[in-house]
Amino acid sequence: MSKHDISRRSFLKMLGGGAVATAAVMTGCKSKTETKAVSEYTKQVEPPIGKMTYRTNPVSGDKVSLLGYGMMRLPSKTENQDDYDQEMINRQVDYAIEHGVNYFDTSPVYCQGKSEACTGIALSRHKRSEYFIATKLSNFNPAFHSREGSIGMYKNSMKQLQVDYIDYYLLHAVGGSTEEFNRRYVDNGMMDFLMEERKAGRIRNLGFSFHGLKSVFDEILAMHDKYHWDFVQIELNYLDWSFANEINSSNVDASYLYDELHKLNIPAVIMEPLLGGRLANLPQFMATELKRRNPERSVASWAFRYAGTPEGVLTVLSGMTYMEHLKDNLLSYCPLVPLKKSEMRYLDEQVAERIVGLENIPCNDCKYCMPCPYGIDIPAIFVHYNKCKNEGLLPTDRTDENYKTLRRNYLIGLDRSVPRLRQADHCIQCGQCTPHCPQSIRIPRELYKISNYVEALRQNTLSRTKE
Repeated sequence: MSKHDISRRSFLKMLGGGAVATAAVMTGCKSKTETKAVSEYTKQVEPPIGKMTYRTNPVSGDKVSLLGYGMMRLPSKTENQDDYDQEMINRQVDYAIEHGVNYFDTSPVYCQGKSEACTGIALSRHKRSEYFIATKLSNFNPAFHSREGSIGMYKNSMKQLQVDYIDYYLLHAVGGSTEEFNRRYVDNGMMDFLMEERKAGRIRNLGFSFHGLKSVFDEILAMHDKYHWDFVQIELNYLDWSFANEINSSNVDASYLYDELHKLNIPAVIMEPLLGGRLANLPQFMATELKRRNPERSVASWAFRYAGTPEGVLTVLSGMTYMEHLKDNLLSYCPLVPLKKSEMRYLDEQVAERIVGLENIPCNDCKYCMPCPYGIDIPAIFVHYNKCKNEGLLPTDRTDENYKTLRRNYLIGLDRSVPRLRQADHCIQCGQCTPHCPQSIRIPRELYKISNYVEALRQNTLSRTKE
C-alpha cells in the first residue's frame, strides 16, 4: 500500500496508538479497585440538593429524574464476590433520593439474581410516592417461557421489590428475532396478561428494552398500535450514535433508534451512556483533550451530558457502584447544562471515530454472560485487555525496547484483576455465554485468542501481533 492509499481508519488507528505509546513505560496496567476509584474523586465537589433536572413523561405525566439509578452493578463487601453490601446500597440509595433521583431500574437476573431483593430492601425504607421502580420480564431461560413461568417471575419481582405495583415494566432485551419475541411474550399469552395488569394499575407503564437487529426493532415498534408502548429503553451514547452498526453489524445506530421513537412521541430510557465505563476511561490523549475543553468536568460527565441533552430522553441509567460515581453523575444533572450542537458533533463524530479506530472488544461489562458455568470472569478479562490496549500498554513486539516492562505489567495486572482459575485459559468453548451477550460478541473465540496471547506472554514466545 502506498502512502496515498492509506485509509482514514488506518490513519486514525496509527494516530491513536502513537499518541498514547509514550505513556507506556510510565504507567502500569492495573485493574480499577475501590481505593483507586475513591482517590480519583478526592477533590470532588458536593452536588447540590434541589437542583435535579426532571423530564415529564408525555404518556403518564410522571416527573422523572434525568439521572436513573441502574441497580446492576451493586457494591460488594469483597472483590470478585456476590456478597452485596446492603448497608452501602442503602446509603447510596438514600443519598440519591435526597438529591432528587427517583427512577430505579433492576431485573430478576441482575447481580446473580439478588438485585431486586437488595433494591427492595433499600427503597422500602422510603415512601412509595418518592420513587419509580423499573424491572423486567427477564424470561430468557426456556424454563420461564410458559405463561405460568413468566407470571411467576412477574409476581416474584413484586415480592422481592416489596411493592404492589410496578411503575415501569419492560420486556427484557428484545431484538434477536421476531420468533423469539413471539415465543417469550405472544404465544404464551403474556402480552395479553401484561396489558390486563396495566389496565388494572399494577403496571403503570409498559415497554421494552432493545438489543438487536434493526428489522426486529421496526417490527416490534410497529406493534405500537396494538400494545401502546409507554416507553422504550435503548442504548445511546456518543460512540453508538453513528458507529454502533459499524462496530457490530448486529447493532443499530442510536440515532436511528432515537429518531424512530421521537417520531411516535415515545419516551426513551437510556442505558449504557458510558458503555460499561469505556467512555469514562478513554485513552489519555483523548481524556486530556476533553479536560482541556472544560477542566471542571470529568471525562464521564461529557458522556452523561450527551445522553441527557436530547429532548425525547426521559431518564439516563447509570450503574453506580461507588458513592463517588453517584456524586459525579449528580453533578452532571443537578442541573443539566445541555451540550451545544457543536459539542454533540465533536463527540459523536471526532471523538467517536478515533475510539472506533482502536478496535476494542466491544464489551460493556454488563455481565449478562455471567455466571459462567466454569467460573470464567469474562467481563474482567475483556475489560483488562481493552484498558491496556486503549492506553497503549499492550505488549505486541518482543523487539520493542519497552516490551519487558509492558509484558510484566500486563501479566501482573491480569492476575490482580482476575484470579488464575477464572482466566481465559480455563474456557472450554461451551458457548453458553454467547446467546446472552447484547453486543453479539463471539465470546469463546475472543477468550481463545486472549488465552493464546497470554500464554505467549507467559512463555515469552510472543511474535509480532496484528493490530
